[in-house]
Amino acid sequence: MTEYIQVFTTTDKREDADKIAKEVVERRLAACAQVVGPITSTYWWKDNIEKAEEWLCFMKSRKELYEELENAISGIHPYEVPEILAVPVVAGIRSYLEWLNQELRSG
Repeated sequence: MTEYIQVFTTTDKREDADKIAKEVVERRLAACAQVVGPITSTYWWKDNIEKAEEWLCFMKSRKELYEELENAISGIHPYEVPEILAVPVVAGIRSYLEWLNQELRSG
C-alpha cells in the first residue's frame, strides 16, 4: 500500500503560504495544499518566548516525495528555521486517496 503523508509549515505572511502552496502543487509534489489562518503561535526562539500571528499550510503527498517536497518548501520559505513536519495518513476514503495518487508526480 502507498504511504501517504500530510506535510505542514507556517509562515508569518499569507502571501508566503500561498506561494508555497502554489509551487508545490504546480510541481506535483502535493496534490492539494490548504492555507489556514491566521493562527496564533507561541514558541521559544533565541531564549525568549515569542507569540506571533502565522498562516498554516497543509499539503497532501506521498512519503516517497517528502525529500523533494521539503527542499521545495525550504527554497521558498522566509524563516531561518522553518517548521516543516510530516505526519502519516493512517486511513482515508479510497476515492480521495486514488485521486491524490493520480495528481502527484511519480516517485
